[in-house]
Amino acid sequence: MTSKPTEQIAAERDESGDEGSTEQALTPGRVLDHGRYRLLSQVGVDDRCNVQLWRAKDGVLGRDVALTILVGDRSDSEAASNARRTLERAMHASTFNHMGVARVLDVVTQSSSDPTGVLGIVIAEWTHGTDLLDLVAEGPLPPGTAARLLQPLAAAVEAAHHAGLVLGADHPQRIRVTSDGEIRMAFPGPMAQATSSDDVRGLGSALYLLLTGRWALGPAPEGLPAAPTGPDGNLVAPRTLRPTVPLELSTVAVRALGNPDSTGTTGGVRTGAAVLRVLEQHATFETTSTVGQSGQTAESNEVWRREDPKPDQEKRKKLMISVGVLAVATLLVVGWIAASLIGMFTEANRPSGDGQIIGETGNHPGGQQPGQPPANLIKIPVNNATQFSGNGSPDNPGRLRNIIDGNPATDWGTSRYNQQLGPGGISPGTGAVLTFDHAAVPQEILINSASAGTVIEIRTVEGTPSADGGTLLGSATLGNGDTPIKLNASAPVQQILVVIKQLISKDGGYGAQINEITVNGTAG
Repeated sequence: MTSKPTEQIAAERDESGDEGSTEQALTPGRVLDHGRYRLLSQVGVDDRCNVQLWRAKDGVLGRDVALTILVGDRSDSEAASNARRTLERAMHASTFNHMGVARVLDVVTQSSSDPTGVLGIVIAEWTHGTDLLDLVAEGPLPPGTAARLLQPLAAAVEAAHHAGLVLGADHPQRIRVTSDGEIRMAFPGPMAQATSSDDVRGLGSALYLLLTGRWALGPAPEGLPAAPTGPDGNLVAPRTLRPTVPLELSTVAVRALGNPDSTGTTGGVRTGAAVLRVLEQHATFETTSTVGQSGQTAESNEVWRREDPKPDQEKRKKLMISVGVLAVATLLVVGWIAASLIGMFTEANRPSGDGQIIGETGNHPGGQQPGQPPANLIKIPVNNATQFSGNGSPDNPGRLRNIIDGNPATDWGTSRYNQQLGPGGISPGTGAVLTFDHAAVPQEILINSASAGTVIEIRTVEGTPSADGGTLLGSATLGNGDTPIKLNASAPVQQILVVIKQLISKDGGYGAQINEITVNGTAG
């Protein structure tokens, strides 16, 4: 006779009703919601509202998910009422789509197949990456890196509040940092009494944690030191603990938490937008290849970068030799490329049979260099870019200004969509309304992007911007780098709508990125 595994016996005992405590019932291997979700590992616990945070496997779709499990006594009317309120809030948030928040996939109320102590479950996308507490396990982050990492969460808080939602982003174990170096709300399901002010305090506490390695909002989770207070009982500012922290970052962290700053001023930071503005001013975007605690190399972000000591003299000598060799090799390569380009342009710029110049800038009238307006056009100054979203959920509005900052190294990207855009998709389009300094006639728009295959339309703005409203001025499928789009405008306008109509496959879903937009035309 074959004996049953211990986990299977325990599971059968739980299902029969003899499960003992919820803590004993919720163990790796246990299945919930009629066998659909198998628990893999517990990520954390939110003792404030009796919630357990788990990574699980969806047996139907075969993917990992994040479970926010509400536990308590079903006979306790207050606990049951609070659980219902949390589940209702999570259900309302299921239509909210933002890169700073894991998408809510489902909400499960009490199930007869689950342990008696389970009051409900919020199921969300699993956020690959690392725990926020692991991020500061070796010490606080450089201030610029901390500001950059926190931007998506701050933008999500602001967007959620505009949509009338509360995220509950005020507990460190509910927040994770992705492998791309962006902090997001990984375990949705706010407490029944949570308010938008709690979200802002959560941003302040997360920033304080990244800058100091200490938790400043309520009791600190196990193993995480609490933020110190001064003789007056007020929170010690991050800049006091680390003089390298910029004054503005230190001040916004303290005042978002509702504490007096170094001048004795209290309050003043009540929105995610206010926090986001300061983060954008101090974010750094250096790219490095570093190794995290797990030993895995993390490229193109500073998630694991620390303020390392200077290398010893022997390492410095080897580094200088390597740099010298690399410099010589680079000069040789540059010389070869230059010679090739000279030959290519000499051949390419010969007059064709009809007298036109054929060259690398063949899509630009007159053969002007990419990014420069044709000889008969001028660059139209754009003084503002505002978010357009066909479904009412903004896509990273805090980064939208990057498309008109004149720097192709910065970018704006859409949220990660689970469905393609379009009439039958989650949204008819997303993009930006560009406002000119003065009314002008746009004749060409130049879009710099790394998302080849993205479909773009340019439309006039007549009243409320619409993905299919106004007059269609032009459209194109983007390539890598600069894509010029000719516009059929005949009258001066003050605004145009740049709307993405089709995304590309990205990170298991759909998305797109735009680095820079330049508009050329004639004065109105």
